[in-house]
Amino acid sequence: MENGLLQLKDYLHFLQIERQLSQNTLVSYRKDLTDYLNHLFEIQQIHSLDNVERLHIINHLRQLKLEGKSPRTISRHISSIRSFHQFLLREKFTMKDPTIHLELPQLDQKLPNYLSIEEVNALLDNIDLSKPQGVRDLAIFDLMYATGMRISECIDLNLEDIHLTMGFVRVFGKGGKERIIPLGGSAIRTCAKYIEEARPKMLNAIGDTDALFINQRGKRLTRQGIGKLLKTHALKASIKKEITPHILRHTFATHLIENGADLRSVQEMLGHADISTTQIYTHVSKKRLKEIYKQFHPRA
Repeated sequence: MENGLLQLKDYLHFLQIERQLSQNTLVSYRKDLTDYLNHLFEIQQIHSLDNVERLHIINHLRQLKLEGKSPRTISRHISSIRSFHQFLLREKFTMKDPTIHLELPQLDQKLPNYLSIEEVNALLDNIDLSKPQGVRDLAIFDLMYATGMRISECIDLNLEDIHLTMGFVRVFGKGGKERIIPLGGSAIRTCAKYIEEARPKMLNAIGDTDALFINQRGKRLTRQGIGKLLKTHALKASIKKEITPHILRHTFATHLIENGADLRSVQEMLGHADISTTQIYTHVSKKRLKEIYKQFHPRA
């Protein structure tokens, strides 16, 4: 088990340095693979990773299924395990790859939740702007809807990343990849008001002078902080859907596709490495068209 954990440590170091994966992704890999190693060494009594066979991996996956894990979660575990064994073989820690011919479970394509235009307007129009925090919250949600950026990208923004005069924001996505996203007039106005009027009132001597979005103590806002703010404002706007910051990203992409944006442009703005990831939004658009057809066509 000890050797397995050392090799896992080497693998995580490789993911962090060579592939520059985010901290959240590294945490997922660590958890999945620690569970896997525990099952191999403690339950199945494997003494070396070089002795692992395809059947041992299948036994582990069967255990995950018995624990009630979803096909999507099991698929993620398989990807983690496969990548780990490929690393072990490449670095000559082992002499074979037992994940060859290991099949991924069939996944039902889950369409992302998103807000209607009316719900977006309700969310943004019901924010109280009498306090600096309200001005900030409007700027955050308007910017996220205008750009489709991830919540992690939003909280990492610094003042120098947003260029209101030129109308764009610079975002650093997964693996530190930089992309430029254009800004619309609404986001430019709300961000300008926040930067010029609200942010100086919230900043203090020990605050984060670089961070774009800060809390009442002048510190950089967190993922959890923005999530709570969004739920609070959604409740005030009488939005019934379960809402998370990622829904604003889905909403951005869905509305662009529905209004005729080409897939490649949306892919670039979202920062997707593979266009197949972006194609989910064309399915959302088709589903919406079917709903409209059924609702309004006389012979539907």
